[in-house]
Amino acid sequence: MNTLSELQALGLELPSPAYIFGALLFGLIGLLAFRHGRRSERRITLWLGVALMLYPYAVSNTWMLYGVGLALCAGLYLDKA
Repeated sequence: MNTLSELQALGLELPSPAYIFGALLFGLIGLLAFRHGRRSERRITLWLGVALMLYPYAVSNTWMLYGVGLALCAGLYLDKA
């Protein structure tokens, strides 16, 4: 029995290394933004940090992961200005 082929038959596939790297990167940026927003009492920064940490669970495409992540990071940059 090949477990990987059985999982693929059910429609489950392992994420690519680029997806895993992006999820870790944006999750770490989100954690730092969350901590900074909580310390400095900036609510927008805090919630953008939460969004950066949680959105990889809702996105399955690698290109969409990077697109949404970059948009949220741009929001962090504009909130800082």
